[in-house]
Amino acid sequence: MYQIRRTTQFKKDIKRVLQRGKDFEQLLSVVKHLAEGDPLDAVYHDHPLKGQYQGKRDCHLAPDWILIYAFEDQELVLYRTGSHSDLFR
Repeated sequence: MYQIRRTTQFKKDIKRVLQRGKDFEQLLSVVKHLAEGDPLDAVYHDHPLKGQYQGKRDCHLAPDWILIYAFEDQELVLYRTGSHSDLFR
């Protein structure tokens, strides 16, 4: 099992996501699967990123709700979460 580390920006993103009424339990479920090393279902469209976020992955919690994360050593690092426009300006 991976240790979970949240970046400062991720913590700020969570506040914004909760204000928008997103399903926090869904996020927790996905993070739990990732921390346990389980592969995500295809519905989450998990894939590696390029450019600014190269070396990281993203998955879609909803059509316009993304989680950006990476596995580093024995940690699951949660970098960002939010809409496409929030994260890819």
